[in-house]
Amino acid sequence: MAAMDESDIERLVLDARIIRHRGKIVSAINNARRARDIRAEHGSLAAFLWAHEPGSDERPSALTGAWLAANPVTPASTRLSKALKKAGFSFVGPTTIYAFMQSMGFVNDHVEGCCIRDACAADRAAFKRPKRT
Repeated sequence: MAAMDESDIERLVLDARIIRHRGKIVSAINNARRARDIRAEHGSLAAFLWAHEPGSDERPSALTGAWLAANPVTPASTRLSKALKKAGFSFVGPTTIYAFMQSMGFVNDHVEGCCIRDACAADRAAFKRPKRT
């Protein structure tokens, strides 16, 4: 994706199988290039991202639906968003980054009592985080 050029953008804008928002297509290509840069500087994109994992002191002791609804961004998602923007990424605001953090397991946002919460916590505990550079 990082090797795509203007002709690829034009082809993708016309492809009905994908979201054809020119800005998002250009951003995806740009972000692939920035990911390559981060890999070269930090050893891996994963190492860069996991270096921004929120500390347990940044999370509520009891996670509730009300807390989640009231917190579409967190200090950690804001920090990672700023770091990515500084590295040249686009379309990476703190709300988008918080959703990314949830989907990638940076945070376990299954509420107390959810049947999946403990399994996610066990997976997070067993995960071997990349070494920080």
